[in-house]
Amino acid sequence: STISKDSLKTSLLQLQCHFTWTLLKQDVDLDSLEETIVDHIKFFIESNFTYYNLLSYIHHLKNSNEKALRNLQKAEEIVKKCHPDEIDRRSLVTWGNYAWIYYHMERYEEAQTYVSKVENSCKKLSSTPDGKMQLPEVYAEQGWALLSFGEKYFERAKNCFENALKDEPNNPDFNAGYATTLYRLEDFAFRCGEDTSPSIEALKQAVELNPEDTCVTALLALKLQDLKRVYEGERYIEEAMQKTPDLPYFLRYAAKFYRRKGELCKALTILEKALALTPNSGFLHHQIGICYRGKVFKWKKTRDPPQDEVERLIDLAISHFKFVADQKPKFAAAHTDLANMYALGERYEEAEKKFQELLQRNNLACYQKQELYFNYGNFQRFHMKSELKAIEYYIEGLKIKKESFGRNKCSEAVQSLLRQKFERGSRDATYFGTLGLIHKLDGQKQKAIECYKKAIALDHNNEEYQNALCELQLSI
Repeated sequence: STISKDSLKTSLLQLQCHFTWTLLKQDVDLDSLEETIVDHIKFFIESNFTYYNLLSYIHHLKNSNEKALRNLQKAEEIVKKCHPDEIDRRSLVTWGNYAWIYYHMERYEEAQTYVSKVENSCKKLSSTPDGKMQLPEVYAEQGWALLSFGEKYFERAKNCFENALKDEPNNPDFNAGYATTLYRLEDFAFRCGEDTSPSIEALKQAVELNPEDTCVTALLALKLQDLKRVYEGERYIEEAMQKTPDLPYFLRYAAKFYRRKGELCKALTILEKALALTPNSGFLHHQIGICYRGKVFKWKKTRDPPQDEVERLIDLAISHFKFVADQKPKFAAAHTDLANMYALGERYEEAEKKFQELLQRNNLACYQKQELYFNYGNFQRFHMKSELKAIEYYIEGLKIKKESFGRNKCSEAVQSLLRQKFERGSRDATYFGTLGLIHKLDGQKQKAIECYKKAIALDHNNEEYQNALCELQLSI
């Protein structure tokens, strides 16, 4: 009956599970996320039931509810086996997902059964009379799910782990989740040109609570490396390498550590080992591509690089970047890396095509657009030898007012390019007009006014410069 369907929907919305956590499929590459989680299930046995819960939601998003149900059965089996004394506590998310999937399959009786199961368990577990509660484990499970859906969700993930820690401040898993989230937030904020709360203290705490968690240990090592405490970081990496020599999630961070330290061969050896364990990992292919690119740059700095070796490395980098780009359409950085690599290999048409495809995208964040304009500007400047186009794209990056790593790069690039023109004796109106525009975009009004005045002196009838000057003088 329809009434029960409406009241059922109301009850469903009260549940705490993947269906009520607003995890949107347009924010991830579902196939790639599925692959990642299947790999996790292989390597992390004890927390498997939470991965099966997430996998069931992904299968639902991919319209295979039958598969989703099978994953929930697996989650239940693991809870029975690993947590026989806490079945209610550990099953709330699983049962919530069951209820939603049955609802979507229009099997309302079964959906109602699971809603009741959750409600009864909450009453049993809860100290409040209305049975409303959220367990710290559920907050943590929500936190990990949010993390896997990408950077838009990091802030919310942080709040979830903070809530979990309120109840159990020394729980190793909650601390690991919190520290991982802070690490990722910090990394993301750096690209957006912001400062955030440093993650180092949280990472140290997580490692102290669980020295066996080599993934968090590796993040601590990378953070120490950021802070120029390389030797300290390397000690952590070497100890962890003894503990989990075959865990791909640790190995990929260890490789990143050595790559950033400049030990490219060592990094590649570790990455190849991890790739043998998880052959379809986009992250690993991307890191391998970055290592080969590093080798190309090393050769290019020498006086007489062996041409065939450089070409071989460029081809290897291209093949790995292409693997990631095909697998992860939404991973913009990998697509940019591929375009730049095509350019290095003098495959200009392919580079241009890739850049154009990226420039057409309308779902890039500000910092991503700024990085793209910087890279495309470089392509025009160094490969296509078009300074005018380069300047045009650097300025597009500056027009996006938000501060970021990419915006600073655009600013440095366009100013160095203009300085070169100036030194070559270019003192025409466009030179001063462009410089005026750059100062204006950077909010340096007085400098901008001086430049526009010089531009107008050289090109009396230019309306663009006159309007810009007028506007600036009025705004002061």
